[in-house]
Amino acid sequence: MTETSPIWFITGASSGLGHALADAILARGWRAAITARQPENLASLVSRYPDLALPLSLDVTSPASIADGVAAAEAHFGGIDVLVNNAGYGYLAAIEEGDDAQVRAQFETNVFGLIDVTRRILPGMRARRSGHIFNISSLGGLVAFAATGYYHATKFAVEGLSESLSHELRPLGIAVTIVEPGAFRTDWAGRSMIESATIIDDYAQTAGKRRQATRSVSGNQPGDPARAAAAIIAAYQSEAPPLRLLLGAGALKIARQRLDDLRANFDQWADLTVSADFPA
Repeated sequence: MTETSPIWFITGASSGLGHALADAILARGWRAAITARQPENLASLVSRYPDLALPLSLDVTSPASIADGVAAAEAHFGGIDVLVNNAGYGYLAAIEEGDDAQVRAQFETNVFGLIDVTRRILPGMRARRSGHIFNISSLGGLVAFAATGYYHATKFAVEGLSESLSHELRPLGIAVTIVEPGAFRTDWAGRSMIESATIIDDYAQTAGKRRQATRSVSGNQPGDPARAAAAIIAAYQSEAPPLRLLLGAGALKIARQRLDDLRANFDQWADLTVSADFPA
């Protein structure tokens, strides 16, 4: 990181982690294009940082909206140094309960919106041979649970896409960091959560229980968005930024268990695995 006053571009900045990160960035005297589908929800940030914050209306599911937003930010600031793809939301449904339109809408926001914003901003970063992209994934991009399978599918997609992107961009001087929060005190499990209307009784003890548990913790999660924002800034300022940044003690514990489970599974079936090759 060489920029002393970097320009940030943050999607989904009206609430949660996006809002906390925008606040932390602007408080440091850095400038930022802060975006939301309803830019009036950015008023508190703009009123406190009128000379630093550029509020923009941006819907990540609209290529025209993305093009306009990125063009406005580049025209105003002269370029974008850091992109934070934060826009996204959760969805509660057993796989069989999922509503097709709702599932496709979630992929449009969580995956294709992230891709479209990234592709719009990359030409400027490539031209300057510098930049940093933070893709907000989730602990749910590493491990999956009942009732959030479609959400996990979007975040697993973000993980794979981001890892490939890191290989492509590292030689060009552009860093990629996948941010993997655990349970944080945001609206993710509250008003931002979408649920399928279909409920199948056979899933009551799996997806049904998880639906209830997810709703019940809203507002009481252990993760602090302000501290998460500080961690992201610290990763940005690092001389060797991480490819993956877990956030929260719970995320670290579960991710480590996931690694142990994967190794145990691979080792248990190793003989069968290698038997699939042609004989030496």
